[in-house]
Amino acid sequence: MSKMLALLACTLCLGIAGGSALAQKLQKYRTPDGKIVYSDRPVPGAHLVDEVAPPPPPDPEATAAARAATAREGKAVDEAAGKRAGKVPSGSAENDAAAALERAKQTLERGREPLPGERLGTVSGKSRLSEEYFARQRTNEAAVAEAQARLDKARSGR
Repeated sequence: MSKMLALLACTLCLGIAGGSALAQKLQKYRTPDGKIVYSDRPVPGAHLVDEVAPPPPPDPEATAAARAATAREGKAVDEAAGKRAGKVPSGSAENDAAAALERAKQTLERGREPLPGERLGTVSGKSRLSEEYFARQRTNEAAVAEAQARLDKARSGR
């Protein structure tokens, strides 16, 4: 019984994701060998046991709080990067570019962990990352590449 509850809780938690996943109802099936399967489609050869209501949508306040915490951490990184880059005269293009590169790298590293709503459940009971997660990663990687290009340009202008 506790194994079924754990699987149900895991499936529901992993299923908290994009709007299309939230609109679907899950069915609970029992396969001939006794395994429990949760799916949004009929499972061949399995017996329908129950229908599970979709999980509630992600809390927008929790998502906003996570983004605000990330922004606060970014400011702290900015200050630390500015102190480390202090060898170059303050306000120089190279100093600004080095600080921007450091911020972009820190944002990329902090952004590796999925935000609420960026992990989707799968029929097999595992999870996958949403397209929003991968788009955010591409944006962060592009910001690092752009900052590196600006720093290279500033250093070549010395």
